[in-house]
Amino acid sequence: MNLWTRRVVIGTAAVSMALSVAACGKAGDGGKAADGGGGGGDSKTIGLLLPENKTTRYETFDRPLMTAKIRELCGDCKVMYNNAAQDTENQKKQFDALITQGVKVIILDPVDYKATKSWVNQAAKKGVKVVAYDRLAEGQISAYVSYDNEKIGRLQGEALVKALGDKAKESDVVMINGSPTDPNAPFFKKGAHSVLDKQVKKISYEQDIPDWSSDEANKKMSAAIDSLGKSAIQGVYSANDGMAGGIITALKNQGVKVPVGGQDSELAGLQRILKGDQAFTIYKQIKPQADITAEIAVKLLKGEKTDSLTPTKVDSLSGEVKGIPAKLYDAQIVTKDNIEDTLVKDKVYKVSDICTPDVKAACEAAGIK
Repeated sequence: MNLWTRRVVIGTAAVSMALSVAACGKAGDGGKAADGGGGGGDSKTIGLLLPENKTTRYETFDRPLMTAKIRELCGDCKVMYNNAAQDTENQKKQFDALITQGVKVIILDPVDYKATKSWVNQAAKKGVKVVAYDRLAEGQISAYVSYDNEKIGRLQGEALVKALGDKAKESDVVMINGSPTDPNAPFFKKGAHSVLDKQVKKISYEQDIPDWSSDEANKKMSAAIDSLGKSAIQGVYSANDGMAGGIITALKNQGVKVPVGGQDSELAGLQRILKGDQAFTIYKQIKPQADITAEIAVKLLKGEKTDSLTPTKVDSLSGEVKGIPAKLYDAQIVTKDNIEDTLVKDKVYKVSDICTPDVKAACEAAGIK
């Protein structure tokens, strides 16, 4: 991540209160009750709906950071939180429950962005403001906060080309892309293709992976090796770190050692980078994104303008909604050479988090102490 001058200082994670939110999904869906308060929604309640918990960032960073910032800005505000566990119908139930309880502002990171159109439009008719977080939902969104996702794809492509070195032009590359229901995934793919199509020999195998599943990525990587042969793969583009873990396991099982890149700067990904199993990741500062989303939500709750926080305008992917107020952030390539100057310096992870006993020697070799 650090093209930004901001520094990530992880806020104290808010304590979740064990309160039920009526009709907020089935048992085992990962759904939680209100953070910082109970009872039904009112003019002091903000809904927060996140899409899944396979990617570690959502529960570890996004949720506690947004909750803490909302509390800081509005001491008597409540946050009603649920995680959809990658289930679109479950997320719809959670969304509908917030509307039923009178919540007037909802932060929504959709499981399936196309499915949200009818929900969001019905909410808008009732005066409910929806802030699309990280992924651009369809419908009458009031604001959108995310990253320049096509640029992130370009960064991934550039980092893989650099990892391939002088052999890039003669290299056959496998592409394991993100979930088709995630609106960011096509932008990552487009950005990566814009680099790789020109700078490697060819993309020899390519698959989109439903739900960003590491297990499915592992299976597709194994299938690619079986189809192409061990010697016919010189590098692998993985859309995120979670899938990179599954991909690298498949490669190791077949005795194949090639550069693999990811995204999200997950702790396990950083450890693989230090041990030489993964070539790079992409660092996206979550705190600025979470903080400004919280600020937008609180302003909307108070009926205040958000123009100063949303300097960009974007259109929905369907093209049906034009000029959505937006804030888009940049990102940064991370390799073993700059982990300390980015994620450690920004206090996303402590050295002790990264340099566990099995990674200690690799940390020392990289100068991380």
